[in-house]
Amino acid sequence: MDLSPIRSVAIEGLRRDLVYLTESPLPYRKVNYTRPGQSVSSLAEADAYLVGRLELAGWSPRQVPCRVQAFRCDSSKPLHHWYSAPAPEDPWYDTCNIEAERVGAAHPEEIIQLIAHKDSMSWIDSPGAHDNAAGTVALLEIARVLSGVPLRRTVRLLFCNEEHTPWTSRLAAAAAAARGDRLIAVLNVDSIAGKSDADRAAGKMLHAVGYSTDEGRPLAEMIRGLNDRHGIGLEVAVVHKARVNDDDGMFIKEGFRTTVMNVGSWPYGDEEYHLPGDRWQRVDLENLRRSTQLMVAAVLELDERGAP
Repeated sequence: MDLSPIRSVAIEGLRRDLVYLTESPLPYRKVNYTRPGQSVSSLAEADAYLVGRLELAGWSPRQVPCRVQAFRCDSSKPLHHWYSAPAPEDPWYDTCNIEAERVGAAHPEEIIQLIAHKDSMSWIDSPGAHDNAAGTVALLEIARVLSGVPLRRTVRLLFCNEEHTPWTSRLAAAAAAARGDRLIAVLNVDSIAGKSDADRAAGKMLHAVGYSTDEGRPLAEMIRGLNDRHGIGLEVAVVHKARVNDDDGMFIKEGFRTTVMNVGSWPYGDEEYHLPGDRWQRVDLENLRRSTQLMVAAVLELDERGAP
């Protein structure tokens, strides 16, 4: 196995994309916010940026139309969960999933699926740096480092929307099931590097892999083993994720059971989760780099050996 893609994951690109998507020029990524002087939503601006970065890396992204509503804000609920269902009369917005893939030469029918939701909270003004600009920029970096790597199996990237409703990963999962796609592994990358202030101050490098099915556990254990084998230097926890939810859950519900969620900590420890303080300056970029390296290692292992 060529390990150079793992080593070539760079903080510089992660920081550049993170700043662009969370501060300058885009403070948010949502359909119900348009920057002064712009004619499209900040989410549409983010989509254009993602498409451009993927094309620059040699991929051919396509935008799959979706319609969503913004969540309402209910401040009577617990602090980190102020989202509430939209009313029937609330507006619908046109948006999209972004999909990109590179077809493998030896086993093109076997697909390694990576997911990151690209939007920030529709009910509150939060940059969403950990949740989930971190996962979004990780997928962009994965696209870059894999651009020149000969692949045996197909690698597919999905950038979807989860902070609006309905979750658009449902549409991608249902389409994959309807086509009869053979997804040998599904890796949801959401809020990586997110951890408590105490763990950040202590310099802990954390990563958690959550599985919800019997088939997901070997994949989670494989990912933990890759951290040790390649000396990535994370503290990796394998945890049982009892609720079949989030974007990984949408794929499990469509029958793709070899599926895991990659997240910064478990239980999720970021004090600014779903709050305006989720800014890029709080992201531990070294932790983000190592977690991205681990995702690259997982893709390379799956590409070489197939399903765990």
